[in-house]
Amino acid sequence: MQNYSMMLPHYSIGAEIYNNIPKFCLPHGRKIVAIGGHTAMNVAKPEIDRAVEGSGLEIVDYIWYGGEASYENVEMLLALPQVQEADMIFAIGGGKALDTCKCLSVKAGKPVFTFPTIAATCAAVTTVAIMYHADGSFKDMFFFLEPPVHAFIHTAIIAAAPSRYLWAGLGDTIAKYYECTVSSRGDELEHYFAVGIEISRQCVEPLMKYGMKAMEDNKKQICTYELEQVILAVIVTTGLVSILITREHTPDYNSGLAHAIFYTLTTLPHFEETHLHGAVVGFGVLILLLCDNQMDEFERIYQFNKSVALPVSLADMEITSEQMESLLPLLPDTKDLRHYPYSVTVPMLQEAFAKLAERNAQD
Repeated sequence: MQNYSMMLPHYSIGAEIYNNIPKFCLPHGRKIVAIGGHTAMNVAKPEIDRAVEGSGLEIVDYIWYGGEASYENVEMLLALPQVQEADMIFAIGGGKALDTCKCLSVKAGKPVFTFPTIAATCAAVTTVAIMYHADGSFKDMFFFLEPPVHAFIHTAIIAAAPSRYLWAGLGDTIAKYYECTVSSRGDELEHYFAVGIEISRQCVEPLMKYGMKAMEDNKKQICTYELEQVILAVIVTTGLVSILITREHTPDYNSGLAHAIFYTLTTLPHFEETHLHGAVVGFGVLILLLCDNQMDEFERIYQFNKSVALPVSLADMEITSEQMESLLPLLPDTKDLRHYPYSVTVPMLQEAFAKLAERNAQD
């Protein structure tokens, strides 16, 4: 029998949720350094400042995270006096800003609170940070045991954010279910793995039910029940699954072919500058399902992707078949496919892309 601990996410969600900042943060000290993206901080700062005023908490400074989730930026931030004197870190923005701050919090030994301003990833609650090289290409995954102390999910701020971020979040969230169920197939699972994989279906079904309406509401910048359900699926459900299936600090069940395709495509110059992570991963799910011969699910996700304008073809991502063909030999050796129930081969991938092209031609 093992001895182990599980720390699961704490979060608050709603349009006035920043009012809870003093309640959750004061037990951890007084001085705060807020770090994030420029746009995100501009949006969240007035509400954070209002919530902190008169509470006994003090914002030491608002600092840009550096623009990339890299160890170089973590070290840059770690050396700043504002970070050194702070009792806690407020991480504000999207996935890269949040992951930078989570990595920073571990290295600085300071608690981190997250303030997602978009619903594109589950980074606000997870125990992993996706780290990149300075040039934007994928480097590795940085694992730790405890999630952020608390996530403040402000639905009105997220509803007012550009809809392309929620759009990308749909693709990334759907991938969680298909990747972990394929990657774990045939394994004898520990309790935390089994629980995480069992609840992963809730990364798909609410999106099938509410996803299109949530996108429409996001475009109108109104917060509705449907949008809230999708935000919860993207940030909380996916994050909870991620924590449970990465308990042993490996990506074995937390990734798969959909993510392998994304990380391989980041080797193309400037690809990540113009294509959001989740949207590309959503495309990768189609290839995963074709390789796994899940034809009914392939058609279901193909139709969903079309309904919300997620990519269904290489052309949708401005990639030529020649470019993709040149990258296929890289895919079987990616870490994302290290733990898979079968070997993913280049011929298998070629067949899957050919089937996808055939399906595209039917439209």
